[in-house]
Amino acid sequence: MKKNATLEKYWKENISYLSILLVIWFTVSYLLSIVFADALNAVRIGGFKLGFWFAQQGSIYTFIVLIFLYVRKMNELDKKYEVNED
Repeated sequence: MKKNATLEKYWKENISYLSILLVIWFTVSYLLSIVFADALNAVRIGGFKLGFWFAQQGSIYTFIVLIFLYVRKMNELDKKYEVNED
């Protein structure tokens, strides 16, 4: 019974991490790139409008960073609950 409770805690933390990362991804890729693009276009980075930058590169860079963050957090979580593959 203890093992099931531990696995439930593991999956709750896993889903928590996923939820946070998905909210960040949604915020950058949809809200900043589409919804608030006109407002962000008043700011320029390297000659490009900020809304355009988020739509073209910012969301991709954010996605890549989120992948690495997820891998790191999951490795820590696996070690914490002793379900790692080492």
